[in-house]
Amino acid sequence: MSTAPTGGPEPAFPYPLVATDLDGTLLSPDDTVSTRTRAALTAVTAAGAAHIIVTGRSVAWTKHVLDDLGYDGLAVCGQGAQVYHAGEHRLLTSVTLDRQLAGLALAKIEAEVGPLALAASRDGLEGEVLVGPGYVVQEGPLPVIPFTDVADLWAAPLNKVYVQHPGLGDDALAAVAQEVAGGLVGVTMAGEGIVELLPLGLTKATGLSLAARRLGMKAADTIAFGDMPNDIPMFAWSAHGVAMANAHEDLKAVADEVTTSNEEDGIAVVLERLLA
Repeated sequence: MSTAPTGGPEPAFPYPLVATDLDGTLLSPDDTVSTRTRAALTAVTAAGAAHIIVTGRSVAWTKHVLDDLGYDGLAVCGQGAQVYHAGEHRLLTSVTLDRQLAGLALAKIEAEVGPLALAASRDGLEGEVLVGPGYVVQEGPLPVIPFTDVADLWAAPLNKVYVQHPGLGDDALAAVAQEVAGGLVGVTMAGEGIVELLPLGLTKATGLSLAARRLGMKAADTIAFGDMPNDIPMFAWSAHGVAMANAHEDLKAVADEVTTSNEEDGIAVVLERLLA
């Protein structure tokens, strides 16, 4: 559905809202946005569409990327927990994890598979990412605070808890966590080594729907790009879901189309075609 004023010209781009994941999707493997992809997004916004970044990263791990892009719109961060206004450097909404339920969920998972390595993302604009013994950070050279006493994990409000297992792969760990603790917390796999426990019912679609509403847009207005299982709810909510060539097979299975990889400007390939 067009968001142009009644009687005004229709946007030249068929989707008034473009939602892009960050890692493995908008970002190249070197953690930058290519010149071609920047140009395609500029052309799309010039044609009347809005661009929203929808990422599993917390605001604290996202805002430097947004600043580098000169991005001043809304961003959905923390798997949908946070809606952030980049232009105003302001957190508009934030959902926190019930720490008592999270602790119970962890106990249930560890009773099933043994000890886990833990990390957690604290709430807020400057929310620190805490990393415990044995946890391997997968998302590049981003700031973390080590902890050794698990009580430190629960000392302040959290958006999510990360879990890793020394023997189980990501898909297997996520499946076990969902089976034994899915009634207490949300479980998602967001990338290699990134299995997360979230507030129950929270997904990227939750945050994207809130951000879209602020822009006066709907699911029917939205094309979404992603690469991991945590993007599945966003694809289900959007009118058109585009998986990258490097995407997880579970996401490709529900995508409306598969583009080239993030290394090969997969977002730009689709946007240029739609603009043409």
